[in-house]
Amino acid sequence: MKKSLVMAFVAALLLGGVSAQAQAQTAPTTSAAGPLKLGYTSMDYLLQQVPESKDIQNQLTIQQQQAANELKRLNTELQTKFETYQKGAAQMSDVIRADREKELQGLQTRIQEFEQNAQQQLQAKYQQLVNPVIQKIQKNIDAVAKENGYNYVFNLDAGAGTAVVLLYAPEDNNITELVLKKMGVTPQPAPAATGTGAATPPAKTPAPAPKKN
Repeated sequence: MKKSLVMAFVAALLLGGVSAQAQAQTAPTTSAAGPLKLGYTSMDYLLQQVPESKDIQNQLTIQQQQAANELKRLNTELQTKFETYQKGAAQMSDVIRADREKELQGLQTRIQEFEQNAQQQLQAKYQQLVNPVIQKIQKNIDAVAKENGYNYVFNLDAGAGTAVVLLYAPEDNNITELVLKKMGVTPQPAPAATGTGAATPPAKTPAPAPKKN
């Protein structure tokens, strides 16, 4: 699971980022109430750890498999009709040939529309399932920040194709374990590098065109 889909909408829930260059050049300021306390965490990691993550993945997998089965059926139907058309095209009248070609074109369009709709519905399902978990995590981040006196909390997952918000931070400012503890979650070993986030809809796979003899 790529990181690309996970945090597109998560970033808006967190405090605005500051550039790494500015952090490197500027030390934390001091307010009248005392030193500024900064914390950080990883939304990707938190999403991996919460128990809802497995259920989200299972639901997305079921929906994806159902769509894949239907797409396979439609492609098989298209392939069969295309082969039948090829075998009999020479003996068909112009009217019948045009009708068969129109039917094939219509089925091809139907497959493309189904694939596009299935992908959109999968993405919508993902957001529907993940948004409440994001809100739950954010609520616990807010609570941990207040209880431990953090003025700001940054997310290490800045989003697809971007650098992380922080390039360096002392480990004692990492509030991830505190957030998990607040949620009653015992951290599990991090998954392999092939996947991050709770669950990510797979990339769109184009429908194959009919084979030509």
